[in-house]
Amino acid sequence: MRWKILPPAPSEHLARCAGIPPLLAQLLYNRGIVDPSDAEMFLAADKRLENDSALLPEMGKAVAAVMRAVLGGRTIAVFGDFDVDGVTATTLLVQGLQRIGARVIPYIPHRVQEGHGLNMPALQKLHQQGVSLVITVDCGITANAEALQAREMGLDLIITDHHEVTGPIPTALAVVNPKRDDSSYPFRELAGVGVAFNLLQALFRATGRDGQADEFLDLVALGTVADMVPLLAENRYLVRRGLEVLNATSRLGLRELIRCAGLEMGRIDAESISFMLAPRLNAAGRLDHASVSYDLLNADSPEQARQGAELLETRNVERQRLTSHLMSLAEAKLSVSCPCPVPVSGHRSRIPDTVLEDTPLLMVAHEEFRAGVNGLVAGKLTDKYYRPALILEIRENESRGSARSIPEFNIVAALSECRDILSHFGGHAQAAGFTVPNENVESLRQRLLEIAGGQLADVELQPSINIDAEVKLADLGGETLALITRLEPFGKANPAPTFLSRGVKVVDFRRVGSDGEHLKLRLNDAGVVWDAIGFDINHGGDTLSCIDIVYNLKLNTWNGRESLELEIRDFRPT
Repeated sequence: MRWKILPPAPSEHLARCAGIPPLLAQLLYNRGIVDPSDAEMFLAADKRLENDSALLPEMGKAVAAVMRAVLGGRTIAVFGDFDVDGVTATTLLVQGLQRIGARVIPYIPHRVQEGHGLNMPALQKLHQQGVSLVITVDCGITANAEALQAREMGLDLIITDHHEVTGPIPTALAVVNPKRDDSSYPFRELAGVGVAFNLLQALFRATGRDGQADEFLDLVALGTVADMVPLLAENRYLVRRGLEVLNATSRLGLRELIRCAGLEMGRIDAESISFMLAPRLNAAGRLDHASVSYDLLNADSPEQARQGAELLETRNVERQRLTSHLMSLAEAKLSVSCPCPVPVSGHRSRIPDTVLEDTPLLMVAHEEFRAGVNGLVAGKLTDKYYRPALILEIRENESRGSARSIPEFNIVAALSECRDILSHFGGHAQAAGFTVPNENVESLRQRLLEIAGGQLADVELQPSINIDAEVKLADLGGETLALITRLEPFGKANPAPTFLSRGVKVVDFRRVGSDGEHLKLRLNDAGVVWDAIGFDINHGGDTLSCIDIVYNLKLNTWNGRESLELEIRDFRPT
């Protein structure tokens, strides 16, 4: 990896932040926070970061339409998505609407059988069930055809979404999305559950329940962290306050899920969501139906909670196995640089450099790929090879794909340039989904390669690590960790601080993990010995005596004992 040491904060910045420890001032500077008042707001991460729900586009229309439906005794359906963001948003809005007396039912589509977003068979089914108002959460902004057909059948529609607006605004009673061009909302990076939470706040305010929506912030924290939106500004408040609610949650299903994941109530942080809770909640929708996760979040008995959590545990193990297999399949196909679906005889663990030199974008299609894990495989390819990656499941008439990208390449904008050969597409700058007729797969590949080749011509396609500061390892201690924790919650746009220390002696090392994929180290600097772990680090270790390390500082808890530990991101011989 390339090591990029961020520039030191200028002396005038340190002078303005005289009341803040220099290391913390540097970390804030690295995150673009240079004004002392902004620094105070960032560190406090309190309700001042929250914005007025009424500023979201067409929020007033949405509230009025919902209240008419509630007062008229009409049946409302909340139409969600099958990922954690969608499931938590669905749960939040269903439970919140029930609180104000609504007749409401949930609807989460099947990932494989229905795909993402609104679809006409589902709308027709809901209409036949007596539903007269559908509210989408985490989807709908590209559903122009479905919105028109809903109107024709007399079905009212409110869209709440946070995905990029890539075309005309659908025709609906209200379309609430902070990314609309006409939005005056101060923050555009809410998750789908964040938009749904704002709608619930507005509804509660209209019914004299102002402030009561905060009890749903555990769901908001789950969906926001899982969807990898920037943990800045309003999201920072929603997640920090949401983690407080989550750590004391009375939801039986969440408490059981936390137990099954080996976590402890009161110690759940954003990393716990990212690596432990979100994968389990996502596993249901990836392999079967997300209703399993929805039912868990709504469990009203200990037995239902236990069964649901154990089922998600099983699904997550299956998801891990399938992802590993399909990652090997993708690398094998890309290794021979073949864009067409052909049998693969033997898997390779890495795409040859000769293939990578010739392509700025990775795209592979095969019948064996699965819609539920395509995004995970694409993400692993992007992380490993630092290129936009697209994985397509070849079906009878059309392929369904997932795409992941790097910061330098807006994948949903690239797909927008290919809209004439796509059936559907949507998403974000670095994550998108699409369907394409099989006869257009090769044309799509060629077009995307051309677009990527032009935009990435001057980009060094190699992963890099941003280093916050170079420090002496011997100088670190508990007080440093205390400073770092003031920046939590960590996530996209606010990563855990990363440090560089040079000339560290290797006391001991060993390979750990089922395949020896991790490296366990003991390191010495000026007589101070540290335990360190490097996940998925396959290079070096056995012949090194003195190394430069790039790492995060972690608090490790084992058998009730706490100790500081280094999480190695990369290292080199000194």
